[in-house]
Amino acid sequence: MPGTLDLQPGTLPSAHPAGRAACEPPQQAPTPSEVASQAQGRTTQRSRVGHSTNLVGVPTELLASFIYNEHPVPLHISGAREMNKNMFEMLLQAPDLSDAGIAFSTYMMAMFGIDPEQQEPARAGGGPRRYRSSYLRLIKGWGYDSNGREGAVLKGWVESRFGIFPTFHKKILARSGPAWATYVEEKMSSRFHNNSIYTQLDLLYEFCQWALDRFAAPGETHLTLHRGVNAFDEHQIVRRIDKRTAVVRLNSLTSFSSDRGIADCFGDTILTVRVPLPKITFFNTLLAVHPLKGEGEYLVIGGDYLVTASYF
Repeated sequence: MPGTLDLQPGTLPSAHPAGRAACEPPQQAPTPSEVASQAQGRTTQRSRVGHSTNLVGVPTELLASFIYNEHPVPLHISGAREMNKNMFEMLLQAPDLSDAGIAFSTYMMAMFGIDPEQQEPARAGGGPRRYRSSYLRLIKGWGYDSNGREGAVLKGWVESRFGIFPTFHKKILARSGPAWATYVEEKMSSRFHNNSIYTQLDLLYEFCQWALDRFAAPGETHLTLHRGVNAFDEHQIVRRIDKRTAVVRLNSLTSFSSDRGIADCFGDTILTVRVPLPKITFFNTLLAVHPLKGEGEYLVIGGDYLVTASYF
């Protein structure tokens, strides 16, 4: 039987505020949705979750909120589909997800020159060879270390397109200081931030959403996913609801697994979340070949989620 985890955020308001009269009758306990909404209001006052604008047409504060995650609406990155109509016309001819993935990869190679034959030639005199950055290289780097330079570029893309700030990159992030400066430096590094990398990620997201709707999860609004953790440094506990349930602010981009057994390999505490489909940027069967294939991995855009925590 799984055990339960007594989540202790350390800064939560007490259940009975000081000064309440002893004879005052107890009030009815709020529902989880009411508690989460109240927590969202307090958190918004304490710290901003992101930029005031984004490229998906939903206010960032709403997009990052528990309310959106419970009642999602479709998201599209401005201009991504409109500027690549030929790709989606080609995808419509695919009979299954496997063929669609091949079509997508072929289109990306042609558009961004990321196949080996189109890499820049070696420099005269034996200088370093410069490779064009690609979405596949970022996914590979994320698989090794989500707090590496590739991870910074991916988090920077989420910040740019969805407006949501990262909460953790190597260290807990504030909007100033050395940790934030390191994140900004790495997300803008020319080693990976070249070859229109944000546009590549825009198309990957739009293809992911198209594939979820057409093949992977037609008619669904949410998927139940799992994440194993040993500590809550990367995710802020906004509000505890009970011993197993809390509203948690996930990092701007976070890995989950569809397999609870795999998630257990990454930490003693298992976080289980209902993730809205519009917040999934990548999933393990999206492409025929990629570095995250064996882990059932999903890349999920962050914000405030209702999380159930347990351990074995």
